Order: sequence, then structure tokens, then C-alpha cells
Amino acid sequence: MPEHIGIIAGGGQFPRLVAQGAHEAGLSVAACGFHGHTDPALAQYVDVFQLLHLGQLNKLLAYFHQQGVRRLCLAGTINKPRALDFRPDWRASRVVFSLRAKGDDSLLRAVLGELEKEGFEMLSAADLVPSLRCPPGTLTRRDPAPETWADIRYAWPVAAGMGRFDIGQCLVARQGMVIAVECLEGTDATLKRGAELGGKGCVAVKIAKPGQDERVDLPSVGLTTIQNLVEGGYAALAIQAGKTLFFDREASLALADRHKLAIVALPDNFA
Repeated sequence: MPEHIGIIAGGGQFPRLVAQGAHEAGLSVAACGFHGHTDPALAQYVDVFQLLHLGQLNKLLAYFHQQGVRRLCLAGTINKPRALDFRPDWRASRVVFSLRAKGDDSLLRAVLGELEKEGFEMLSAADLVPSLRCPPGTLTRRDPAPETWADIRYAWPVAAGMGRFDIGQCLVARQGMVIAVECLEGTDATLKRGAELGGKGCVAVKIAKPGQDERVDLPSVGLTTIQNLVEGGYAALAIQAGKTLFFDREASLALADRHKLAIVALPDNFA
């Protein structure tokens, strides 16, 4: 029998891609998703599937134990505003109320620790689909203009500083000013707000939080991200090479090229 690997699945296409990568590696897949967050169609791409309500930690642990899973990964997004309405069981409540700060990274690290206490080995979902990791360099045909590079150099360390407080991964800047910061609303809403406030020519930076555990929440961009940047008249997007997942990369870069949007993937120590 092939080894079972477990996927704790959020929304988007990432859980499906991880499941496909696992099957290509000769693994069988047991996935557990959440009502209102995970696409039920994921069931077509895995061997065993169950939907739970967000916060049912005991049932999630019991499900993966019953399936004989020993290795787990987290893949996909959780709608943050909707997540505020979750009703945790006693175990999830204990995890949440033990935290002094409840940012994404703090909460996910706590959940990770709880899963490891149960004997599960936690993996990075990106390791099952390494092609999603963004390569370094200028990804579009167009390089950022000198004034755009100046905004990227300004925004990069500010975004890293913001990440140290476990606030968000995305920041919008223009002419040496911070225009918008990602909080609870997510990247897409941040980009739209940044365009409304800053007008055409803004720069978006999206990077991992310093010290972020790659097993739980790598930054990601995709076609919707690029569409929002194009609609907002952005000049450039700067992301972190190797640590950013880039979905639908070919179509995204083609769209960026058509609209003269520069996309660069930079090293951790940039600026």
C-alpha cells in the first residue's frame, strides 16, 4: 500500500496541485478541508476527503489518525474575515487562548506545535510542487524604471519590518511613501485600496515574514494578483525569490507584459 500523506486544505488551487504532486511521487492522499473555505471539488483529486468546520481540531486529528497518516502539510488559503466567526472545540480554544498575539504566524505555529505533539511530521507543501517556487531575477520583459527601483528599495525593508510584527506580507508604496499595508483583508483588497489611494504608478512588495516557518504560510501570487495590479495601474511587483509561490506563472507574466507591468523576484538580503 502506498504511504498516506495528509493535506490540511484551505481554499484556492494549491491543495489540488499538492495532491497531484503527491500522487506523482507515489503517495496516496487524505485531505481535510473546511466548510466555507475549501473547494469541495478537491475530493476528485485525493483518495480520501472530509470537510469540517474551522476550529474542530479534535475531529481533524482523529480523522488523520484514522487514515493512518504520519506526515502532514498545510496548503491553501483561509478567508481571514470569515475565520473570525469560527467556533473552536475545547482543544482549539486552549491553543487560541494560550497566545498573547493572534497574528497569522503565531496562530499557525501554535497549530503546528499541536499537530507535532500528536506525532505528525509536518512538511512544507511547496516541497511537493517545487516548480511553484519563484526563480530569481526580472521575470517580465520589462525592467522597473529607475524611480520604480527606488520605491522597491524603500518598501522592501519596511515590508520586512512590518512582518516582524506578524501583521501581513504585502505593502504598497509610491514616491517614498507607504500607501497601504496588508492586514486582515488579504493581498487582493490591499492592492485595490493601494491603487485607490496612491493612483497609477504604485509599487507592490510581497515577502515572507522574517523567520517565517516555510511549512505554514509562504507568500503567494497568481493571475488574480496580476489582474489587480494591472487594473490598479501599478508600475511593478517585487516578490521574494525561492520563498514565493507563483501560480499560473506563464499566463500571469504574459498579462504583465501586455500591460507593461514589471515583476522582479529578489533575494532575502535585497536592499
